[in-house]
Amino acid sequence: MELKLEGKTALVTGASSQGIGRAIAKGLAAEGVQLCIAARRRELLEQLADEIGASGGRRPVVIAADLLQADGPAKLAEETLARLGSIGILVNSAGFGLGRYGLNAPEEQWEREFALIFANIRKLSLAVVPDMIKHQWGRIISITGHSETRYLNGATASKAAVHGFSKGLSCEVGKHGITVNCIAPGKILSEQVLRKYDEHKRKEIAEEEIPVGRFGEPEELARLAVFLSSPLASYITGTVIPVDGGLRRYAF
Repeated sequence: MELKLEGKTALVTGASSQGIGRAIAKGLAAEGVQLCIAARRRELLEQLADEIGASGGRRPVVIAADLLQADGPAKLAEETLARLGSIGILVNSAGFGLGRYGLNAPEEQWEREFALIFANIRKLSLAVVPDMIKHQWGRIISITGHSETRYLNGATASKAAVHGFSKGLSCEVGKHGITVNCIAPGKILSEQVLRKYDEHKRKEIAEEEIPVGRFGEPEELARLAVFLSSPLASYITGTVIPVDGGLRRYAF
């Protein structure tokens, strides 16, 4: 399928991880997208840029950025626009989770996760919207997670906030040819998941909880992100799409 992405521009955050952000960046580059890849770990970004260049893609612009800084999202959007000339696609893939909170989690813990996961997605998305409106085209894709939970968890709460924000934003910008969607990963073999679960635990979880019987590969999620980035996905907006091998049990 020809995705008509040749010549588009994209900013992908969280691209230094050995997982989802990296896979999305490679997938977009393979379709001819000119990339800016951003994260805190410049060395890993440079390695990814070299890999993309060596495979025949256009070498991405590399920006080492700390989105926890108050002006981090605005600076990243400004520098990306200066380097690429436009931002047609934004993929928000930066984020982390600190696990179960309990009733006495310190306020700083809540604030840190909401800052990186919700506040920065909101700030960065709104920072690129004016350029997308100018060109009457754009794609905003946020990698989030499930909203249902059985205990207090800052990542789950902040990702649910991203879902609500993204739905609202999609209503505002749809008339300008801009779509806004979220992808909710299940158990994807990301850097974080590999740290959290050893091989035995992954096998146990896969057999007991995941209908397809295995954890997912980052590239399997990346294929959906690349499609949602394309002109072919112009009628898909305001959605949260799970990529989880059937892990979630709700029907709707």
